[in-house]
Amino acid sequence: MHTNKKVAIIGLGNIGQAVAGNLAKSSRSFIVAGRDHAKVEAVATQWGLAVEVAPSIDAAIKQADLIILSIPYGEIAPLIQAHAEALRGKIVIDPSNAIAPLPEGGFKKVIREEESAGELIGASLPEGIRLVKAFGTLGAKSLSEGAFAEPRKVLFYASNCSSVQGDIDALITDAGFAPLYLGGLEHSIRLEVFGSLHEFGALGKTVTLDEAKTVL
Repeated sequence: MHTNKKVAIIGLGNIGQAVAGNLAKSSRSFIVAGRDHAKVEAVATQWGLAVEVAPSIDAAIKQADLIILSIPYGEIAPLIQAHAEALRGKIVIDPSNAIAPLPEGGFKKVIREEESAGELIGASLPEGIRLVKAFGTLGAKSLSEGAFAEPRKVLFYASNCSSVQGDIDALITDAGFAPLYLGGLEHSIRLEVFGSLHEFGALGKTVTLDEAKTVL
């Protein structure tokens, strides 16, 4: 389901690498960038001809139409503000979860229980940027190992801009999953850790489209 829209992945932590690996398997070309350029270059060698390593985050953003910000929650809003002009008119994808590890194991939210990272980021979004909450409902292991299953597993997503659906559906399909649009960013809390549609929340597992319809 390839399109000519260019994708950039900013940050190559566990989630970023999982998404990149899936796109490479479907031969969807993409751009990668991060603060440590040498590390990005070293990691990117595993994806062969599918990947282009941008010389900087700014260069990656300027080249791409869809930008996946695979970086910690606290870094997303500052990065968006710093690159607001370059991001204007583009689709920004937020897979973040506003959590921190607990000393005894597990995680805690670093925002209020009733808040979501997606809505907080969306509330301060500069004009002209289309924000999508996606690629954050599964842990990195499931995001990698669950891709291209038959029948395909679902990746839920949300955005206040319904115009993104074609591009996001194509991207999620190329990443090996079945896309399912929920509606606006008010659904973000359901998609984040502890949420009703997260692997580490009430849902507790990956699901197919048929299974997803029973929990919506």
